[in-house]
Amino acid sequence: MSIGLRALGVFLAITFGMLSPNVARAEYPERQITMIVCFGAGGGTDIAARLISEPLTKALGKPVVVENRVGAGGNLGIQAVARSAPDGYTLLVCSSAFVVNPSLYVNANYDPIKDFVPVMLLGGSPNVYTVKADSKIESLSEFIAAVKANPGKANWTSPGVGTTPYLAGEILKMRAGLDMQHIPYRAVPAAVQAVLAGDAAMMTANYGSLAGQIESGLLRPLAQTGKTRWPEIPNVPTLNELGIKDAETDTSYGLWVPAGTPQPIIDRLAKELSKILQQPDVVERYRKSGAPVIAEGPAAFKARIAREVPMYKQIVEKAGLKVE
Repeated sequence: MSIGLRALGVFLAITFGMLSPNVARAEYPERQITMIVCFGAGGGTDIAARLISEPLTKALGKPVVVENRVGAGGNLGIQAVARSAPDGYTLLVCSSAFVVNPSLYVNANYDPIKDFVPVMLLGGSPNVYTVKADSKIESLSEFIAAVKANPGKANWTSPGVGTTPYLAGEILKMRAGLDMQHIPYRAVPAAVQAVLAGDAAMMTANYGSLAGQIESGLLRPLAQTGKTRWPEIPNVPTLNELGIKDAETDTSYGLWVPAGTPQPIIDRLAKELSKILQQPDVVERYRKSGAPVIAEGPAAFKARIAREVPMYKQIVEKAGLKVE
């Protein structure tokens, strides 16, 4: 090849590279990825995130670290991701609070439809109503009778105002006509300790968050909020069975990225997560955590969010709930 032709080839290569920066762009990811969890360590949301962080690290070839951003019923973590660069390096793992909070909180400061892109619905399970295992209360009907006999004196707790367990408690209050006070905690372990210490008579939480305490005999489940009885606690009735209608709620966990994230990155994350959630060991660990794998990809997850946002808005408005 003549010097002139070689020089022309170099010139064209440089020019083509300048005009087409995508050609020279390194493949995602190039560095560490942060997975922000909007609730405290030890809860169901945190567990759901940590079960995928290690296999996602292996799949992507870069560290995927979990960071807990706690506060305002999950809003602080959600807002942090909404404000982050849409480059695939900041991910959100949140519970059903994601679709509830915009209706419940005056200052949620995010739009679940416009500000995020859903990537994968990971897993989920119903909420449960629990008391201390050595409590004299052995059924939900007994609990309701005790609260009605002492209006305004009973306390109950949850992982935080705005969560679906909190709404499950408010729905029970509304349906059963109960006068009891809510004591919010920033994470499940603190709420559990409040029940064990006798500071709260009852706790509502996602089953996955309390599976260990229930199985070990620390907490006694009185009822569950699913459509049917949960396989792990088959002797615990649903609210519907107990005559409390229109009170079904669950807590599911999903992964989102900020709106504007390039589609190839979304596709890559969805592809790898789909593979991870099919791995037998991951499936079993999710099952043992009390939140079996759901694994709905971007399209199905988006449709679910579109259904749930107005549904929870209706529940919140009907119950007259609003948090400053």
